[in-house]
Amino acid sequence: MAPAPWDSIPPQDTFFALVTGANSGIGFGIGERLIDEFLTTRPLTSHLVLIPTTRSESKSALTIAGLREHARKFATTSKALRSRVGPSYNPRDTTKRVHILSVQVDLCRFTSIRDASNQLINGTLTSRSEDDDFESLEEVSIPRLDAVIFNAGIGGWYGLDWPKLFHNIFTKGLIQATTYPTFKGSLGGHLTKPLANTESKAANEIMGEVFCANLFGHYMFAHSLVPLLQRTASESKTIHPGRIIWESSVEPVWKNFSLDDFQAIKNPAAYESSKRLTDILAITASLPACQPFVRDFLSADSDSAKEKDTIVPPKQYIAHPGIVSTTIFPLGAFLFFWYKVVLYLVRWLGSPWHCVTSYNGALAPVWLALEQQEALDAAHAEKIKWGSAIDRLGRQRAKKDEVEGWGWDGKVEPPSVTKKITGRRPDAVDLTEEKRIEFEALGAECWKEMERLRKEWESRLNEV
Repeated sequence: MAPAPWDSIPPQDTFFALVTGANSGIGFGIGERLIDEFLTTRPLTSHLVLIPTTRSESKSALTIAGLREHARKFATTSKALRSRVGPSYNPRDTTKRVHILSVQVDLCRFTSIRDASNQLINGTLTSRSEDDDFESLEEVSIPRLDAVIFNAGIGGWYGLDWPKLFHNIFTKGLIQATTYPTFKGSLGGHLTKPLANTESKAANEIMGEVFCANLFGHYMFAHSLVPLLQRTASESKTIHPGRIIWESSVEPVWKNFSLDDFQAIKNPAAYESSKRLTDILAITASLPACQPFVRDFLSADSDSAKEKDTIVPPKQYIAHPGIVSTTIFPLGAFLFFWYKVVLYLVRWLGSPWHCVTSYNGALAPVWLALEQQEALDAAHAEKIKWGSAIDRLGRQRAKKDEVEGWGWDGKVEPPSVTKKITGRRPDAVDLTEEKRIEFEALGAECWKEMERLRKEWESRLNEV
């Protein structure tokens, strides 16, 4: 094991972030934005360790090269960085503080999740550099994780449902049709075998594929990474608890999810179901009814009962990227071009959610990753769904988004307040106390089932 550049740096001057599905789309945009925001807001002696995950070594190599090129370009062209240092500014001093490594993980293969977790916790990572702009890293260890952003996922769509497309536009209008579409063609029945190609008795056991890729694989990964995310009482005095940042969508509503089809195997809107369930879990994670299950989820398997009383667990947040033009939705090149044009048009018409580019869509999750803990605590950020928002002039901010059954922050607001808020669904119904109680009860049921599934599949995995 070789010494790492960050070994001699005070912990408060280092930041370790992991992003899943980071080889393209929003995940790559998150990587770019993390680099930019970190370099322009943190001390000039601080180091960023960015760990994008992909599903293959070749994709990891391309991702590292792409993010290094972005860091090099930003360090060279950023006026903000030059103004912070002055005439002596050298871009290489900046790039030397950005370290990009990668691990491979397939979220629908639980042995892959186990291997990636073991490598991060007990193993080493290598990331060589062919030039002097970046440090060459040989078998370095990762001491902790400050933020994990769970971005990877699949849509489960086959393309456009043309009749529904025109119906959406003519009945909802262009803004609502492109913000809350029902014209994405999808079918139920997407299945995966998380222990396929193993000698386990459960090798042929199935799970909802979209549910597994978007949520449950991340859930298993998060639990296995708890040793890197939790803090001892003494550590928490200098560095904040690790942050688990779940990525949702602007679209899901109550009807998208059913306890009777928890894994969305029969539900044709499997993507929306997985994101609705993500909303429920993240928003209710800090509520009293869910604590028995959340405590188990955020405890390392090796923690003793005494240690659990003194260890500071990671915090959980949720964000969505707004409406972004990425290849997760299957469109040909011609349609993709015009889809992007329409998104820009809708932004100009006044939608706050049409970020269009992956870099813009990365704002909310990156803000949650880097913001000071005191500011997040003061905003009760763990009880809010944060969206990447943008105005006609391209000015961005993290904006509270409404969650059906919870509102914006769990508070029942009068119509005089809610009717003035932009970015609502046209059919949104104001929160009532009854609905809020029902939402919290649903959260407890969902956490209970997720923990049951986790323990069941971990028991199967231990047989491999």
